[in-house]
Amino acid sequence: MSGHSKFANIKHKKEKNDAAKGKIFTIIGREIAVAVKEGGPDPANNYKLATVIAKAKANNMPNDTIDRGIKKAAGDLGSVNYETITYEGYGPNGVAIIVDTLTDNKNRTASNVRNAFTKGKGNMGTTGCVSFMFDRKGQIIIDKEEVEMDSDDLMMAVLDAGAEDFNEEEDSYEVLTDPDEFDAVYKALTEQNIPMVSAEVAMIPQTTVELTDETDIKNIQKTLDLLDEDDDVQQVYHNWDE
Repeated sequence: MSGHSKFANIKHKKEKNDAAKGKIFTIIGREIAVAVKEGGPDPANNYKLATVIAKAKANNMPNDTIDRGIKKAAGDLGSVNYETITYEGYGPNGVAIIVDTLTDNKNRTASNVRNAFTKGKGNMGTTGCVSFMFDRKGQIIIDKEEVEMDSDDLMMAVLDAGAEDFNEEEDSYEVLTDPDEFDAVYKALTEQNIPMVSAEVAMIPQTTVELTDETDIKNIQKTLDLLDEDDDVQQVYHNWDE
């Protein structure tokens, strides 16, 4: 099987974030706080929290840091005022971009996101203008160099665990799940000691857009870099074929 894999992009982002791990931990800490506020501190009864914990572990967040974040959020519910807001828009040549944010100041975040689109010669759109081009899926990326199983055995393991699809790329494997099955598949792979580069519920583009003009490429990269630097931005999805 083959499919769209973001391994190279994920690897690049993780390398950048290794130099600023405090930022990624802060971002995930916000997600933990919001998940606890919405569904309580027990991941067994709070799917959103279980999903955030999987993401935290894939980013090498220590267990005691996760536990402290959950306990702090559980004892400090009244002060958790973050709001989840998603923005959608277009980059050069119609590239579709979705920006998930978690903010305590909507005006600041909206201004920063709009500025990122504008500086990259794109524009923000209305809610729903591009999200129909994506499918919400659990996505797990496995580095071929880090896993000992051969591809057939790994494929059977993930499909037996409840995954929908298994895609083999040049340097990685991509596992796709129904969002509701993500936690079960993640746990099954963890129990089998299968190392994961990335594990999260993501928006997967149905088709991708290739950019050939150097100016377009520089502009989309400018938008993505500005969004990546914004502390309010949790995740960015796009259909640019990098």
